[in-house]
Amino acid sequence: MMITFVTYNIQYSKGKDGRYDLERIADAVRGADVIALQEVTRNMAGVPEADQPAALGGLLADYFWIYGPPVDVDSGTRGSDGRPVNRRTQFGNMILSRFPILSSRLLLLPRNRSYDMPNTQSGALEGVVDLPSGPLRVYDVHLNSRNHAERILQIDDLLPWLFDHRRDGGALTGPVWLGGLGEVPMPEDFVVMGDCNFAPGSPEYCRMVGEPDYYHGTRVVAHHLVDSWTHVGNAIDQGVTWHDETDDWQTRLRLDYGFVSAGLAAQLAAARIDEDAAGSDHQPYWFDLDTG
Repeated sequence: MMITFVTYNIQYSKGKDGRYDLERIADAVRGADVIALQEVTRNMAGVPEADQPAALGGLLADYFWIYGPPVDVDSGTRGSDGRPVNRRTQFGNMILSRFPILSSRLLLLPRNRSYDMPNTQSGALEGVVDLPSGPLRVYDVHLNSRNHAERILQIDDLLPWLFDHRRDGGALTGPVWLGGLGEVPMPEDFVVMGDCNFAPGSPEYCRMVGEPDYYHGTRVVAHHLVDSWTHVGNAIDQGVTWHDETDDWQTRLRLDYGFVSAGLAAQLAAARIDEDAAGSDHQPYWFDLDTG
């Protein structure tokens, strides 16, 4: 069975034309089996749709979904009667799946306090997706966009989370708990998708996939991730998933990735970048796993 994945930083649905449009975001990812979105907001000033996760869930009604906002700050008020009106401004990651999402957790990644520019909290949203072939861990990541050193810190925090699953366990471990809840599966293999904000071949990239050997190149080994793009035959310097609007879209980089654990490398079947999508400053990145 072919399982199709897509990751898309939607830039809160602001397209290259400056227009906000969640429908074209939904249309751009519709058809994938598992979807990872970044920069999804609630109650963000200037963004027309107040509750983007709920709206996307409605537009993609055939999918289960979870939302994890690393940024969560108060934007509440008091009503005319003086009672609190609870309201949160949130900015985060969303996973949608045709198959049930058995559990989810949000990992907050390390960060340094910034004084010269905004520096949002970064996170990785974990969802255990119940594929027909068996459960799979899916991680939706958005790494720091401001600083190389902070991305290294975040990767060094993320990798043990990915590989120490047997020691750590999932969202619930041990005997059956309240309401009949039991231990959730934590399978060996996993997929990591998202906006990593690093270029191919950079130190951060090599931290994820390993330093290439002078003769054998990048190896498929248990303690490193596999870049789906290069593994299916694309050159490391091919492909563009982000355009910089501050220089009239001239700077173009591959910043969005689909990584898999080494045990899934043999199942990678195809990868592509949707170059036509105009709903964000990023492009959707798609890849397929042949699960047999």
